[in-house]
Amino acid sequence: MKSSRTIRTTVLVGATIGALALAGCSSQGGGEGDQVVLQFVQSGDAAQGGGYAMLAEKYEEETGVKVNVVEVPNDDLRTRLRTASQANDLPALAAAPDADPAWTARMLDLTDIAEEAKVIPALRVEDPSDGKVKALPTTLTGVGMFINKSLWDAAGVEYPTSLDQQWTWDEYVQRAGEVVEKTDAEFGAVMDSSAHRLRAFLFEFGSQGVTEQSDGTWALDAEGEKALEYFKKLNDDGFMPKAVWAAGDDPSATFKSGRVAGYMSGVWQIADFQANITDFEWLSVPLPQQPVRSTNYGAASWIVAYDGTGVEQETLDFVKWMYQPENYRAYCEVSGCLPALEGLEVSYQDDAYAFDLYNGEIAESPEIAARQTVDGLKNSYTGLAIDSEPLKDETIKYLSGEQTLEQTVANINSISTEQMN
Repeated sequence: MKSSRTIRTTVLVGATIGALALAGCSSQGGGEGDQVVLQFVQSGDAAQGGGYAMLAEKYEEETGVKVNVVEVPNDDLRTRLRTASQANDLPALAAAPDADPAWTARMLDLTDIAEEAKVIPALRVEDPSDGKVKALPTTLTGVGMFINKSLWDAAGVEYPTSLDQQWTWDEYVQRAGEVVEKTDAEFGAVMDSSAHRLRAFLFEFGSQGVTEQSDGTWALDAEGEKALEYFKKLNDDGFMPKAVWAAGDDPSATFKSGRVAGYMSGVWQIADFQANITDFEWLSVPLPQQPVRSTNYGAASWIVAYDGTGVEQETLDFVKWMYQPENYRAYCEVSGCLPALEGLEVSYQDDAYAFDLYNGEIAESPEIAARQTVDGLKNSYTGLAIDSEPLKDETIKYLSGEQTLEQTVANINSISTEQMN
């Protein structure tokens, strides 16, 4: 399959650095008789936090080393780590969305751990400067489709349940429209306001996304332009709630209201839905194709360990322990995650079919679907910090009627080119 560089999705938070407190961020290694404490900074939902807390408790029981899991709001995490680096107060390790040029020089070598743990080769990202792997994928993440099974069944409308049963976006829109007509549903679908989700949508239309051209510029292809036009129509026609992308309404809460036929989100939602949806039945189903079967997948985040903390060896020991099969498997089972290690089988207590479905979609997706998080990490290694996401930002303006499709594509292309060059 054709390899292509893509513009990364992550957005560096523009919060004022001085406003963030650094309390509890440093790692500690005491003298004789003192307990070693490793600060582990991460951001995630309750399931992820619970998984890390479980590992921390188990590790302290086995080794006597305390791992203090520090929860940071997702929107603050990048700035928190950058601030800590500037103050020479980095934690022992973090689950970061990507690397940051502010601290890439402080990253410890995790190559041996990656090889021993059998991290999926596509996610063993080497620093171009020295060929070392300095970040390990926490888990594998992918975009997927959920439906409100109760609504579809009440309407008597059929839906696919396995990968050998395919449907196009045209078919999905037609069928979900029937669900809305025959039930008290308000919308046919909702999608997270995220470039991660939007890229999957573009890939399904046969697009390669925003890629580098032969003259060094970056551009969205014709298939991507067609997909954006289709997406706008879904919003304009009321098939999707326009307020999610245009006004920042919560898509997960919108789906949980029980008034939406389908939700394009991702595997990380499974644990939340298991715990918090009680008013209706939900179901993971294959993503629609137009005509390409594709998700968008990669590392949920990256485990990085820092030099200069005074507890470097203890940190490496913990990371190595965390990626041992029995420990990493336990984390995936508690957190409801897909493993990022080759050949590791995970036994999910509930909804195992949904995890199998995600694995199947990932296996059948084109190569481009795996490039996003990898390219973001490579950009960070080379000192490139992207401070905006033009694909998402300009699409929001397009959906809001601020600019035409032609203006939107032109802006995506010019801003992406400026960023990457």
